[in-house]
Amino acid sequence: MYQQAVIGLIGGMSWESSAEYYRIINREVRNRLGGVHSARSLMWSVDFGEIERLQHDGDWDQLTEMMKDAAIRLERGGADFVLMCTNTMHRMADAVAEAIDIPLLHIADPTGQKVKAAGFERVGLLGTAFTMEQDFYKGRLRDLFGLDVLVPEADDRRVVHDIIYKELVVGEVLAKSRMAYREIIARLIGQGAQAVILGCTEIMLLVSAKDSAVPLFDTTTIHAMAAVDRALAATATA
Repeated sequence: MYQQAVIGLIGGMSWESSAEYYRIINREVRNRLGGVHSARSLMWSVDFGEIERLQHDGDWDQLTEMMKDAAIRLERGGADFVLMCTNTMHRMADAVAEAIDIPLLHIADPTGQKVKAAGFERVGLLGTAFTMEQDFYKGRLRDLFGLDVLVPEADDRRVVHDIIYKELVVGEVLAKSRMAYREIIARLIGQGAQAVILGCTEIMLLVSAKDSAVPLFDTTTIHAMAAVDRALAATATA
Protein backbone atom coordinates (compact mmCIF):
# COMPACT_ATOMS: atom_id res chain seq x y z
CA MET A 1 0.00 0.00 0.00
CA TYR A 2 1.05 3.60 -0.48
CA GLN A 3 2.33 5.60 2.48
CA GLN A 4 2.50 9.35 2.08
CA ALA A 5 3.80 11.93 4.51
CA VAL A 6 1.21 14.56 5.41
CA ILE A 7 1.93 17.97 3.87
CA GLY A 8 1.08 20.95 6.09
CA LEU A 9 0.32 24.13 4.14
CA ILE A 10 0.13 27.61 5.63
CA GLY A 11 -2.07 29.29 3.04
CA GLY A 12 -4.19 32.33 2.37
CA MET A 13 -1.32 34.63 1.36
CA SER A 14 -3.16 34.96 -0.93
CA TRP A 15 -5.70 32.17 -1.41
CA GLU A 16 -5.31 32.70 -5.16
CA SER A 17 -1.83 31.20 -5.03
CA SER A 18 -2.71 28.74 -2.26
CA ALA A 19 -5.29 27.23 -4.61
CA GLU A 20 -2.47 26.73 -7.13
CA TYR A 21 -0.41 24.90 -4.50
CA TYR A 22 -3.32 22.56 -3.82
CA ARG A 23 -3.89 21.95 -7.52
CA ILE A 24 -0.22 21.38 -8.38
CA ILE A 25 0.42 19.07 -5.41
CA ASN A 26 -2.62 16.88 -5.98
CA ARG A 27 -2.14 16.71 -9.74
CA GLU A 28 1.48 15.65 -9.30
CA VAL A 29 0.66 12.97 -6.72
CA ARG A 30 -1.93 11.55 -9.12
CA ASN A 31 0.60 11.66 -11.97
CA ARG A 32 3.17 9.77 -9.93
CA LEU A 33 0.94 7.24 -8.18
CA GLY A 34 -1.71 6.85 -10.86
CA GLY A 35 -5.38 6.14 -10.59
CA VAL A 36 -7.30 8.52 -8.37
CA HIS A 37 -4.54 9.07 -5.82
CA SER A 38 -4.24 12.51 -4.22
CA ALA A 39 -2.06 14.11 -1.57
CA ARG A 40 -2.47 13.71 2.16
CA SER A 41 -2.46 17.33 3.26
CA LEU A 42 -3.68 19.89 5.78
CA MET A 43 -4.06 23.62 5.19
CA TRP A 44 -4.34 26.40 7.74
CA SER A 45 -5.50 29.43 5.77
CA VAL A 46 -5.10 32.91 7.25
CA ASP A 47 -7.07 36.07 6.57
CA PHE A 48 -4.88 37.96 4.10
CA GLY A 49 -6.61 41.22 5.01
CA GLU A 50 -4.91 41.04 8.40
CA ILE A 51 -1.61 39.91 6.92
CA GLU A 52 -1.47 42.67 4.30
CA ARG A 53 -2.21 45.38 6.87
CA LEU A 54 0.48 44.15 9.27
CA GLN A 55 3.03 43.84 6.45
CA HIS A 56 2.56 47.43 5.35
CA ASP A 57 2.51 48.60 8.99
CA GLY A 58 5.86 46.87 9.45
CA ASP A 59 4.55 44.75 12.36
CA TRP A 60 6.72 41.75 11.63
CA ASP A 61 6.67 40.60 15.26
CA GLN A 62 2.91 40.05 15.14
CA LEU A 63 3.22 38.40 11.76
CA THR A 64 5.86 36.06 13.15
CA GLU A 65 3.54 35.02 15.97
CA MET A 66 0.76 34.35 13.45
CA MET A 67 2.99 32.15 11.30
CA LYS A 68 4.29 30.27 14.34
CA ASP A 69 0.72 29.68 15.50
CA ALA A 70 -0.28 28.37 12.07
CA ALA A 71 2.68 25.98 11.95
CA ILE A 72 1.96 24.69 15.46
CA ARG A 73 -1.66 24.07 14.52
CA LEU A 74 -0.57 22.04 11.50
CA GLU A 75 1.89 20.01 13.54
CA ARG A 76 -0.80 19.24 16.12
CA GLY A 77 -3.14 18.28 13.30
CA GLY A 78 -0.75 15.61 12.07
CA ALA A 79 1.41 17.29 9.43
CA ASP A 80 4.81 15.68 8.89
CA PHE A 81 6.36 18.85 7.49
CA VAL A 82 5.24 22.41 6.78
CA LEU A 83 5.27 24.85 3.87
CA MET A 84 4.51 28.55 3.98
CA CYS A 85 2.72 29.16 0.67
CA THR A 86 4.29 32.57 0.21
CA ASN A 87 7.74 34.02 -0.42
CA THR A 88 7.45 37.21 1.63
CA MET A 89 6.58 35.50 4.90
CA HIS A 90 9.81 33.52 4.77
CA ARG A 91 11.19 36.61 6.46
CA MET A 92 10.33 34.75 9.68
CA ALA A 93 11.17 31.25 8.45
CA ASP A 94 13.83 30.64 11.11
CA ALA A 95 11.45 31.58 13.93
CA VAL A 96 8.72 29.35 12.50
CA ALA A 97 11.12 26.42 12.12
CA GLU A 98 12.22 26.80 15.74
CA ALA A 99 8.60 26.77 16.96
CA ILE A 100 7.86 23.27 15.66
CA ASP A 101 9.39 19.81 15.87
CA ILE A 102 8.77 18.94 12.23
CA PRO A 103 10.69 20.30 9.21
CA LEU A 104 9.88 23.56 7.43
CA LEU A 105 10.47 23.29 3.68
CA HIS A 106 11.91 26.71 2.82
CA ILE A 107 10.74 28.04 -0.56
CA ALA A 108 14.15 29.46 -1.50
CA ASP A 109 15.96 26.13 -1.13
CA PRO A 110 14.44 24.07 -3.96
CA THR A 111 14.46 27.26 -6.04
CA GLY A 112 18.16 27.81 -5.46
CA GLN A 113 18.85 24.16 -6.21
CA LYS A 114 16.96 24.36 -9.51
CA VAL A 115 18.78 27.53 -10.57
CA LYS A 116 22.19 26.07 -9.74
CA ALA A 117 21.39 22.76 -11.45
CA ALA A 118 20.52 24.69 -14.60
CA GLY A 119 23.97 26.29 -14.53
CA PHE A 120 22.97 29.89 -13.81
CA GLU A 121 24.89 32.17 -11.47
CA ARG A 122 23.31 35.59 -11.96
CA VAL A 123 19.54 35.77 -11.59
CA GLY A 124 16.88 38.44 -11.47
CA LEU A 125 14.33 38.43 -8.66
CA LEU A 126 10.75 39.66 -8.85
CA GLY A 127 8.52 39.75 -5.78
CA THR A 128 6.99 42.05 -3.23
CA ALA A 129 9.02 45.06 -2.18
CA PHE A 130 9.77 43.20 1.07
CA THR A 131 11.26 40.25 -0.82
CA MET A 132 13.17 42.35 -3.35
CA GLU A 133 14.55 44.92 -0.91
CA GLN A 134 15.23 42.98 2.29
CA ASP A 135 18.00 40.41 2.64
CA PHE A 136 16.15 37.40 4.08
CA TYR A 137 15.55 35.94 0.61
CA LYS A 138 18.37 37.30 -1.51
CA GLY A 139 20.81 36.53 1.29
CA ARG A 140 19.76 32.89 1.49
CA LEU A 141 20.17 32.46 -2.27
CA ARG A 142 23.57 34.11 -2.05
CA ASP A 143 24.87 32.34 1.05
CA LEU A 144 23.58 28.81 0.41
CA PHE A 145 23.72 28.67 -3.38
CA GLY A 146 26.31 31.27 -4.39
CA LEU A 147 23.87 33.18 -6.58
CA ASP A 148 24.30 36.80 -7.61
CA VAL A 149 20.76 38.19 -7.27
CA LEU A 150 19.64 41.27 -9.18
CA VAL A 151 16.47 43.22 -8.42
CA PRO A 152 14.76 45.90 -10.54
CA GLU A 153 15.36 49.60 -10.09
CA ALA A 154 13.19 51.46 -7.56
CA ASP A 155 10.45 52.54 -9.99
CA ASP A 156 10.17 49.03 -11.39
CA ARG A 157 10.09 47.52 -7.90
CA ARG A 158 7.15 49.75 -7.09
CA VAL A 159 5.29 48.60 -10.21
CA VAL A 160 5.95 44.93 -9.45
CA HIS A 161 4.80 45.34 -5.84
CA ASP A 162 1.66 47.31 -6.68
CA ILE A 163 0.50 44.83 -9.31
CA ILE A 164 0.83 42.02 -6.78
CA TYR A 165 -1.13 43.75 -4.02
CA LYS A 166 -3.69 45.64 -6.10
CA GLU A 167 -4.40 43.02 -8.74
CA LEU A 168 -2.99 39.52 -8.42
CA VAL A 169 -4.00 38.83 -4.82
CA VAL A 170 -7.61 39.60 -5.74
CA GLY A 171 -7.50 37.49 -8.90
CA GLU A 172 -7.13 40.30 -11.44
CA VAL A 173 -4.85 39.33 -14.32
CA LEU A 174 -4.52 42.26 -16.72
CA ALA A 175 -2.83 42.41 -20.13
CA LYS A 176 -1.29 45.82 -19.40
CA SER A 177 0.31 44.44 -16.23
CA ARG A 178 1.70 41.47 -18.11
CA MET A 179 3.29 43.91 -20.54
CA ALA A 180 4.74 45.91 -17.65
CA TYR A 181 6.29 42.76 -16.20
CA ARG A 182 7.68 41.80 -19.60
CA GLU A 183 9.43 45.15 -19.84
CA ILE A 184 10.82 44.86 -16.31
CA ILE A 185 12.09 41.35 -17.02
CA ALA A 186 13.76 42.66 -20.19
CA ARG A 187 15.52 45.35 -18.16
CA LEU A 188 16.78 42.73 -15.68
CA ILE A 189 18.15 40.74 -18.61
CA GLY A 190 19.82 43.92 -19.79
CA GLN A 191 21.54 44.14 -16.40
CA GLY A 192 22.95 40.65 -16.92
CA ALA A 193 20.32 38.31 -15.48
CA GLN A 194 20.73 34.84 -16.98
CA ALA A 195 17.36 33.76 -15.56
CA VAL A 196 14.58 35.30 -13.47
CA ILE A 197 13.03 33.99 -10.25
CA LEU A 198 9.31 34.66 -9.87
CA GLY A 199 9.69 35.27 -6.15
CA CYS A 200 6.05 35.88 -5.31
CA THR A 201 3.59 33.00 -5.46
CA GLU A 202 1.01 35.06 -7.40
CA ILE A 203 3.32 36.10 -10.26
CA MET A 204 2.85 32.76 -12.01
CA LEU A 205 -0.76 33.81 -12.54
CA LEU A 206 0.45 36.69 -14.74
CA VAL A 207 3.59 35.69 -16.64
CA SER A 208 4.96 32.53 -18.19
CA ALA A 209 7.96 31.41 -20.24
CA LYS A 210 6.71 33.21 -23.35
CA ASP A 211 7.05 36.54 -21.52
CA SER A 212 10.82 36.25 -21.06
CA ALA A 213 13.88 35.80 -23.24
CA VAL A 214 15.57 33.86 -20.42
CA PRO A 215 14.27 30.99 -18.27
CA LEU A 216 11.80 31.79 -15.51
CA PHE A 217 11.83 29.92 -12.21
CA ASP A 218 8.31 29.84 -10.76
CA THR A 219 8.65 29.44 -7.00
CA THR A 220 5.04 28.30 -6.57
CA THR A 221 5.48 25.27 -8.80
CA ILE A 222 9.00 24.54 -7.58
CA HIS A 223 7.93 24.65 -3.91
CA ALA A 224 4.82 22.54 -4.51
CA MET A 225 6.79 19.92 -6.44
CA ALA A 226 9.41 19.78 -3.70
CA ALA A 227 6.61 19.10 -1.22
CA VAL A 228 5.49 16.15 -3.33
CA ASP A 229 9.07 14.85 -3.50
CA ARG A 230 9.28 14.91 0.29
CA ALA A 231 5.82 13.48 0.84
CA LEU A 232 6.44 10.53 -1.44
CA ALA A 233 10.03 9.88 -0.38
CA ALA A 234 8.85 7.22 2.07
CA THR A 235 6.22 5.79 -0.25
CA ALA A 236 6.46 2.04 -0.44
CA THR A 237 4.41 -0.80 -1.75
CA ALA A 238 3.58 -3.86 0.26
